[in-house]
Amino acid sequence: MVKIGVFDMSKGPAVVAVISHCPVEQAREAFLQGADVLEIRLDLLDIKDTISALEMIADLKKEVKLPCIATNRLPIDGGRWKGPEEKRIQLLLDILPVVDAVDVELIAAADLKEKLISDAHGLGKTVIVSHHDFNGTPPMKKIKDILEMAWQSGGDIAKIAVKANSSADTMNLLRATHEATRPVCMISMGDLGKHTRVIAPFYGSVLTYGSVGDAVAPGQLNIAELKRAMKVLL
Repeated sequence: MVKIGVFDMSKGPAVVAVISHCPVEQAREAFLQGADVLEIRLDLLDIKDTISALEMIADLKKEVKLPCIATNRLPIDGGRWKGPEEKRIQLLLDILPVVDAVDVELIAAADLKEKLISDAHGLGKTVIVSHHDFNGTPPMKKIKDILEMAWQSGGDIAKIAVKANSSADTMNLLRATHEATRPVCMISMGDLGKHTRVIAPFYGSVLTYGSVGDAVAPGQLNIAELKRAMKVLL
């Protein structure tokens, strides 16, 4: 089973806290609320250079000893990165030695994505290959095709986050989660899919994401709410 740092997901799903501003303060609060892993959103933190990124991560790690995922999200995938694609990926490459995992979009430029994944694996880091759709949920076959593409591109974890427009959408996503043959992170966004953030891990999703403060994705719960809800079901 795949790990992120010391967190072994064969022993249960990881609750990931999204660090989107005031990184040290948010990381400290995430730890107190019971997060297992931190996702460092470079795009939301408006960090565009390597020195600033490395300094921020060093400061964060002095305060909180939790594994970290680095993400620098494209606007089409819900991010705020502004700048050349080469610079976006290079920033992730530069900080690979000091993080435990990296999340790269399935639609990222193929050559840059391939290098990032190759270098990450060369350093023993876990790779998440992600796909987001803020408008709807594709049919089951398409969901499974996306998962396969994410794994084939080198993802240790295939991540899909899609908007639920009906209860059938959430059911299809949970079914695809249950039938997945390799590690997945599956999220149904929006009010109709909010409950999947709690129950998808019980169908096989190895990660679920929560906020520290304001939500950064539709239907996202905060870490404390997420932990409480999951505890009730365990």
